[in-house]
Amino acid sequence: QVQLVESGGGSVLPGGSLRLSCAASGSIFNLDGMGWYRQAPGKQRELVGIITSGGSTNYASSVSGRFTISRDNAKNTVVLQMNNLKPEDTGLYFCKAWRLVRAYWGQGTQVTVSS
Repeated sequence: QVQLVESGGGSVLPGGSLRLSCAASGSIFNLDGMGWYRQAPGKQRELVGIITSGGSTNYASSVSGRFTISRDNAKNTVVLQMNNLKPEDTGLYFCKAWRLVRAYWGQGTQVTVSS
């Protein structure tokens, strides 16, 4: 089992920045990757970005150039740096980890972008 705990959400003005962290614990050996997803009210959960075990990253087109995913292997943590936030970035942000076909999810952290 893998446990994921997100932190760093909050409220911010448009154009502001937030930094989300996801701390992994448990059977984290040989995870294939970790990433972030988000879900806005009334919408489907969608990909924000991922980072593989090899360090490759992939982002949704809506956040590319504004969001950056990084990994601290020593701390078993994945960080999502979000800059130039827009109201449409508002949602519940979830951390995900996976190994082969098994996926693990955190509880989510709320991000609200509003003036």
